[in-house]
Amino acid sequence: MHGAPFWSAHFAGRGGHHGRPGRPDFFSEFFNGPPPRPDRGVVRYLILDAIAQQPRHGYEVIQAIEERSAGTYRPSPGVIYPTLQMLEELGHTRVEEREGRKVYALTPEGQRDLAEHAEEVKDFYQDAGEGSWDDVADDLRDLTQRAGRMFKAIGRSARRGRLTPATLKRLRIILDEAIARIEELVEPR
Repeated sequence: MHGAPFWSAHFAGRGGHHGRPGRPDFFSEFFNGPPPRPDRGVVRYLILDAIAQQPRHGYEVIQAIEERSAGTYRPSPGVIYPTLQMLEELGHTRVEEREGRKVYALTPEGQRDLAEHAEEVKDFYQDAGEGSWDDVADDLRDLTQRAGRMFKAIGRSARRGRLTPATLKRLRIILDEAIARIEELVEPR
């Protein structure tokens, strides 16, 4: 189980992948929405960040962003190439020819722009779960197994006729308290 992404090992056959490896339907089902997407303006800073590490051509920029977002965001060429063109026109990147390909490098102006928006890049990658799936897969699996044990216990009790109206009322109270505490923990206001 180690090394395999959590979703592929535990949710295989549950609707496939939105057409891309590393992007599980499970994300939508389990996390109540699609994987994180950057706001329109943030994409330019993700690109600047990718080429700040080293000069890259467009496809390498796409790969760098996908890797850093742990596979949760893969920008399309239709987003990357026009943005690279815009960044070149703004003087934030310069184009170099390498092996017959356009390679984009950061200019001092691009470095300043990236530095001014570094927090947006950091926030996006944190929200996207930079490395998070590999880091939390075992813990998340353990939590889902615990929830499964609870459902099985309730199901066994129901089949055995042990769920009286009073027991159901107490179960609701316990679950409501647990849900409120969990929401408070993971969704602080």
